[in-house]
Parts: sequence; structure tokens; C-alpha cells
Amino acid sequence: MPFYTLLKKDPLTKARRGIVHTAHGDIQAPFFMPVGTRATVKTLSQEDLHAIGAEIELSNTYHLFLRPGTEIIGAAGGLHNFMSWQKPILTDSGGYQVFSLTDWRKLSDKGVEFRSHIDGLKHFLDPERVMDIQSILGSDMVMPLDECSPYPCSKEDAAGAVRRTTAWMQRTKDHFHKTGMDARGQRLFCIVQGSSYRDLREQSARELTAVDTDGCAIGGVSVGEPVKEMFEVLGWTIEMLPEHKPRYFMGIGMPDQIVKAVSMGIDMFDTVVPTRYGRYGSCFTDRGLVVIRNGMFKADFGPLDPECDCHACKNYSRAYIRHLFNTGEVLGLRLAAYHNVHYYINLMRRIREAIDADRYDQFCADFLTKYKSELINM
Repeated sequence: MPFYTLLKKDPLTKARRGIVHTAHGDIQAPFFMPVGTRATVKTLSQEDLHAIGAEIELSNTYHLFLRPGTEIIGAAGGLHNFMSWQKPILTDSGGYQVFSLTDWRKLSDKGVEFRSHIDGLKHFLDPERVMDIQSILGSDMVMPLDECSPYPCSKEDAAGAVRRTTAWMQRTKDHFHKTGMDARGQRLFCIVQGSSYRDLREQSARELTAVDTDGCAIGGVSVGEPVKEMFEVLGWTIEMLPEHKPRYFMGIGMPDQIVKAVSMGIDMFDTVVPTRYGRYGSCFTDRGLVVIRNGMFKADFGPLDPECDCHACKNYSRAYIRHLFNTGEVLGLRLAAYHNVHYYINLMRRIREAIDADRYDQFCADFLTKYKSELINM
């Protein structure tokens, strides 16, 4: 069975419907991956995610390597058993986290030496070691070690990152096959880099697609660049990615960004936004954010979002959730996170239904208008 099955394309946009097939089940695409960086989506249980309808979780290799470590996860029988989640898992390589430790790491063509942000101990990761860790984790989709350029950066630095990312990708694929990860059902992605330079993005896409991985990701975005620039990068890059493989826009983003990116042909998304915003009392709706801490909700006994049928919206009022936040009760964080993750998962369902019905162009225009998105004119 192929990794990705393309079911159909929207007639007026580049949106597409597909299925990603993994050893732990199929995922309807386009889809959103709740981020469980340390093998947990903050404040939510796996039972919550099942009830919400999540089909996949994302975890982070760097963080799991540091704590609890591969010995513990290996002894548990892999990450699925350790976190009690028998549906698909994608593990990010942790490259972004390592490279964000600007003053704590030393980079070379061999790999990257860094000090743990937890205890300051030295560690070394190279493309092969990153695969070895993810082999033990047993995740269904694995990401390679790449060099994520900061924003802004010089063209010279961005070109160096592209060169190193390509070299590391070939080493990654060789080790991936040598150690039998493909035979065990794991799937490998490449990550296109190149910062905000079109020729470098195109070079990276050409070189990495030639390596022939199972899926393709666009990285080095949502790192501080303007939204318009981020979508320019997407436009340059996506046309160069194979149609028969899943396309992953890493770390994106806000609901309107997801809706827009789907119209350009993206299949996979992840972001910490739903839980992070939820922890500060910001809740997503089609009309934008509801900041539940605000005084205007003190005696508002209506649901958090009248258009939502999640557990939080059906059972608790805005006034009550505001009370929880303002008294420091943990339940407030949990209900806001539950609603936000549900909102994202449900948004993807609505996106798929619109593509199925050949009306994604209208869905996209209506959503961006209602959301008052700056992307409506891009």
C-alpha cells in the first residue's frame, strides 16, 4: 500500500483530499496534528483526544531524548505504549529546538553539539543518531536532522544551511534504510529550507526531492517572518514538491493560515497555538479569538462558542470559565485547551467536507471573510 493516496482535487483551488496510510491506521488529509511535545498534549488526556476525534499526535525527539530518555521509552515498548496512544505518531527531529539554543550549541558538518536546557550537560546529535532515537521511539513518521535558519539571516548563512540540510538528508536516508526503519513501517520526510530566498528554496526542494523520501515538509517558516513572506515561500516551494507524496507545512499556525495553505495544496499541519493560547484564556472561533478573561464575560452564561458542540461549549458557560481563569483553577486551562484543539480538529473536518463537495474556493473565501483575515487579499 502506498504511503499517500490522492483522492481528489478541488476544481478551483489547489486544495486536495487524500489519505495517509500508516502502521497504526489511516489519517484523512488534510489534517492537523495536536502537539504533544513531551508525549502529552498539555492538560489533555489521550481519552480527550479520542473524544475530540484526533487521528494523530506529534511529539518531539529532542525533548524525549533528554527526558525520560530512550532507555525508558524502549523498555515500555516504544512511544505508542509509553503514552498510551495506539494511533499514528509523528516525531519531529528536534532540530529546531537544538538550533534555537544559539549560545548553547556548536554546529559542524558532522552534526551539532549542544548543552541540555535542563541541566547543562553536553550532548551530540548527528543525522544517524536522530534516526536511531526515532527508531526506538517507533513513531510512524520521522523527521530528519536539518538546519533551520533564523529570520532574518544572510543569504550566505541560508545557503550554508541548505547545503548542510541536503548532505544530512542523504546520510539520514542511508541510515534509515540500513537500520531497517522502513521495513518496520516507519516513514521518512525531507525538510525544505532556504529562508526567504527564492533561489535557495527552489534549490533545496530540487535536491531533497531527488533524495526521494516518503513525504515532504516545508521548514524554516513561522520563525518571525511576516505572514505575507511566509506564504510567498510556500508558493515558491509547493509547486516543486511531488504530487503523490504528503506535503507538510511545519509549525503553521493560526486557523486562517491553515485554510489558506490548504487552498495552495498543503496536507499536514501542526502548531502549539491551540493549547498555548488556551493556557492564557484565548479561545478560537470562526469570528476570531474570545479572550475569556475579559470583564465583558463576567455574567455571560452563554457557551464559549455558540457554533461549537465540544464538551466545554455544551456544558460550561463563559462566565464560569472566566471565573476558573481568574481564580487560578486548572480546570479553566483544560476546558480552553479542549475547546481549542476540538476547534482545530473540527476545522479540518469542515475543510475536507468542502473539498469533497467541490466548494473549497467558496469555503475559503467565506471563512477568511468571517475571520476578518489579512489573507483574504493575498
